[in-house]
Amino acid sequence: MLGELLKNARIAAGMTQEDLAFKAGVDRSYVSMLERDLKSPTLQMLFRICRATGASPTRIVSELERNASGNSM
Repeated sequence: MLGELLKNARIAAGMTQEDLAFKAGVDRSYVSMLERDLKSPTLQMLFRICRATGASPTRIVSELERNASGNSM
């Protein structure tokens, strides 16, 4: 779920995974793992990715919360 939101933010910014990785200072394979929900970012990394894409961390977390509230945990 978070991976899809991060991917959408990257695409909306017109960036490739390589572009995002360079701007956020991480490896492209890490971006790929995040987008496929194979890894979860730390809060610090979430802010770095949001800063790199221009996305709002608050919007990302709010949307994640909204999606999660529709599912029973």
